[in-house]
Amino acid sequence: MALKSDASRYFFGYLWWILEPLLYVCVFYVVFNVILDSRKADFLVFLMCGKLPFVWFSKSVSQASNSIVSNAGLIGRIDIPKTLFPMAIIQEGLYKQSVVFLLLFAVLIGYEYMPSLQWLWLIPIMAVNYLIIVACALIGSVLVCFMRDFSMFISLGMIFLMFTSGIFWDVRGLNNAEMTELVLTYNPIAFIIDAYRQVLMYQQIPDAFMLIKIALLFGSVIMLMVYAMRRFSRFLALKALTA
Repeated sequence: MALKSDASRYFFGYLWWILEPLLYVCVFYVVFNVILDSRKADFLVFLMCGKLPFVWFSKSVSQASNSIVSNAGLIGRIDIPKTLFPMAIIQEGLYKQSVVFLLLFAVLIGYEYMPSLQWLWLIPIMAVNYLIIVACALIGSVLVCFMRDFSMFISLGMIFLMFTSGIFWDVRGLNNAEMTELVLTYNPIAFIIDAYRQVLMYQQIPDAFMLIKIALLFGSVIMLMVYAMRRFSRFLALKALTA
């Protein structure tokens, strides 16, 4: 119902599910490939493999972070689990992203990046991507309850991640091997974006051990946040009403 309501507000309706991420890609393509001349082969595919998953992450986390305070009126009347609000936003983003990934696959095939058995690795990569989104969204929704200013910090954090996660530049192309290792180890978004490219463009298997580590880390964060949000449900409601 929320997706249908959102689509009905715009002339292009459901087409915005595809148009919005495509416009983001077009902006970066013009800047980095046309104006700055990146000279990277198949830069459009390279950019789409990085930007489209990042848009999924950034939009879902940013919108979900404000979900509790934006529903303060409902929370003030009904005692319901506070995790419901960010999870609803996350699920909406997941439905939209499924269409975006179909578009990405079509572009890849158009550029003769044919599906292979390595593409099965997309299942755990997307699953870990989803865990990162849920964990960050739950943390963000709690922080914004305490102080609305955190929504601004989250927006700035997304800009920082956009420039440091190898969306329009290749993490593996850095001259300093130690810096490459540092980015891939301590920036899970950079690792996930690189994993998408390794599988879709280069037919390479990603670091499974690193995927498991990230999944365990963010899975633990999710369980902790769910417990805390249920344990302090009324306190969160009070903070949302006064935020």
